[in-house]
Amino acid sequence: MSVNLQNCSPSQTMTLAQFKKIKDREAAIQKLERIAISNLENCLRLLKHSVAHDIRFFRFSSKLIPLANHEELSDWNYMMPLKEALTDIRNFLEREEMRVDFHPDHFVVFTSKKADILNQSIKTLSMHEALLRGMGVPRQNRCVIHVGGAYEDKEKSLEQFIHNWGFVPTKIQEMIMLENDDTTFTLHDTLYLCEKLSIPLVFDYHHHLAHYAQEDWKGEWDRVINTWKHSNLALKMHISSPRDEKDFRAHADYIDVDMFMRFLNEIKGSVDQIDCMIEAKKKDNALFRLVEELQSKAEVEMIDQASFKIH
Repeated sequence: MSVNLQNCSPSQTMTLAQFKKIKDREAAIQKLERIAISNLENCLRLLKHSVAHDIRFFRFSSKLIPLANHEELSDWNYMMPLKEALTDIRNFLEREEMRVDFHPDHFVVFTSKKADILNQSIKTLSMHEALLRGMGVPRQNRCVIHVGGAYEDKEKSLEQFIHNWGFVPTKIQEMIMLENDDTTFTLHDTLYLCEKLSIPLVFDYHHHLAHYAQEDWKGEWDRVINTWKHSNLALKMHISSPRDEKDFRAHADYIDVDMFMRFLNEIKGSVDQIDCMIEAKKKDNALFRLVEELQSKAEVEMIDQASFKIH
């Protein structure tokens, strides 16, 4: 998303209640399709805006297609009307060197014992896989998810994840990256799954500090790097900063450059490249301010408007 582009939301939506208010079902579906096409057209605008500022890492909204997986619209072939809009994105991505991915919402859960929850999670990820295919993006390591719920027994939930993984189709397994969270599953927990199931780990430094600061992330950093050894992509991490001490878990408007630099100086030289996904309320303005502040750091050498080397 961008705070600079007007009328450019990639997450315009329609509730089931709004859908049902339209008496003509075909007209209601056509409206859903218009919204989805508009979301994809806005994604293309956002991609162009990003490239103009040398931003080469972009997260697609997971709300591109409203009601896509709702049981009351199981007969809706939502991919057909999106073909042209997806092809436009595909053509753009073929011209530009850009990493794109998704972060499906918290309803994607692999720790539940309930088959319907697992099946719905797979269904949601299948939609993401279809979108990636439509955009011509290789599906490998393009969807980051959290481990899921602990259901009052974290150890059993970790084993349930492993059990459920066996029911997940290979093409969905190939898409997944796992992220440590800020309430339940620590870096150590997430590494356990990533190493056992050969899943890349997306390290969220803010999440770690929010709940597990006593855990030694530095001692685990080589293990994090190692989870990416089978991926064709550079190691990915999330960067965000706490809103304040009282509301430490919440994302701030901008990135605390000193907090970011402390982390980077700890891991400097350990990998050739890290792709950082910013999670901040001010979206692209957070990146623009961060770049301005990085330029004043002696150890930072800017490559372009959104990438740098650290010495």
